[in-house]
Amino acid sequence: MTDDILLAIDQGTSSTRAIGFSTEGEIMAVEQQTFEQIYPGPGWVEHDAEVIWATVASTSRQVVQRLGEAQRRVAAIGITNQRETTILWDRRSGVPIYNAIVWQDRRTADRCRLLDRDHGEDEVSRKTGLRIDPYFSASKIAWILDRVPGAREAAAAGHIAFGTVDSFLMWRLSGGRLHLTDATNASRTALYDIGKGRWDEALCGMFTVPMSVLPEVRDSAGEFGVTDKAVLGHSLPICGVAGDQQAALVGQACFAAGDVKSTYGTGAFLVLNTAQQLVPSKNRLLSTIAYRLNGVVTYALEGSILSAGAAIQWLRDGLGLISQASDIEALAASVPHSGGVYLVPAFTGLGAPHWDSDARAAIIGLTRATSRAQIARAALDSVAYQTYDLLEAMAADGLRPETLKVDGGMSQNQLLMQRLADVLGIEIRRPAISESTAFGAACLAGLGCGVYRSVQDIAALSRSETRFEPALATPERESQIAGWRQALQRVRSA
Repeated sequence: MTDDILLAIDQGTSSTRAIGFSTEGEIMAVEQQTFEQIYPGPGWVEHDAEVIWATVASTSRQVVQRLGEAQRRVAAIGITNQRETTILWDRRSGVPIYNAIVWQDRRTADRCRLLDRDHGEDEVSRKTGLRIDPYFSASKIAWILDRVPGAREAAAAGHIAFGTVDSFLMWRLSGGRLHLTDATNASRTALYDIGKGRWDEALCGMFTVPMSVLPEVRDSAGEFGVTDKAVLGHSLPICGVAGDQQAALVGQACFAAGDVKSTYGTGAFLVLNTAQQLVPSKNRLLSTIAYRLNGVVTYALEGSILSAGAAIQWLRDGLGLISQASDIEALAASVPHSGGVYLVPAFTGLGAPHWDSDARAAIIGLTRATSRAQIARAALDSVAYQTYDLLEAMAADGLRPETLKVDGGMSQNQLLMQRLADVLGIEIRRPAISESTAFGAACLAGLGCGVYRSVQDIAALSRSETRFEPALATPERESQIAGWRQALQRVRSA
């Protein structure tokens, strides 16, 4: 290894971080900024793309400056991002034509139902591994083009660019020279044929998305371009890009078929490596691209939970039960169980394997004796139960992992990790490198610039793990899961 630093830009749903990693995986500098979530209406979630850019520029400059003062050289930049979040901007000015529509947003649910009725999901599923759902970028792009005056005409004239957050950041970092994405982010749009490795004209026609707005798709590691010197003070190569869940898969060194990780942040995402085999799910999971290296695609099976940390944020911001998210563990641990209370966090519908856009959140089983601690416990339990639903769907597809690697901010919650082990009935492993998503982006940048020769170099960086073993008796576990299933049925729209 070398003394070079790999700069990871981790642009998430609620905050942006810039982290400088040594080539051995040690964090040398970090800066983080949170930003406002915008809720224009029920089920609508937006971000100000200019604010996203401001946080990326600010945190990155600070880290580059600190590394420079320490006489450490940034060898390459890796970008990881909240996936599916959709930004359209004017190529002439670089200015977004509408707020970023966030992956959680459900405003296009009616449009997706009409598309499903008129076309069916078979073609979308066969080509993209996804579903016709508001979660993905395609219907969001069409909504913006249809609602912003003159947008479709400007797109027809070649003046509008679409990108997931990675594309928008590369455009801004390069001073408007780069309109690129990587295969993992392209695979989350519902417009990209993951078997053939190209944008699909028929799907673009179905969703009424002009192909002229789409970025060029590259490998997840390689030469994307260089930053404009005016942005970060140096011209730095961008050599790695991946959506956040795929970056976490890399950061967790899940390189073998059957390796599985789950990332717990605003949402939660269970991703299982299926190697070069594209596995179509028969149980409402997603097939997706794990990463593409040297032109070779590695596939994955994924289950997406829309609300994990979002439920804790709601307890803080909506109900005022806690003053900060980190308070949840102590409050929940002050009681031995939830007292029969179940919180179903369908604030923006339910994700996999239910895919119910119209489901709405509920707290079920309340009595006069219910305490705020029991509601807090139910919120944590909901994350474990939703993960159980995903693992059961994977098992029905013939894939039942014996261990689960975890990461993300919520993975530091000891109580939640033990509840995961108890509810799932399997071993939970938490890595020593807690910043798996950002570290995965750094690793891809290292591959792209030649610091690492292969994924085996990355796997060799893995360190000791904290392990959580199941400790709940089977009858009690089954009883709790049965209660969860009853609560789910109460909130389902059909």
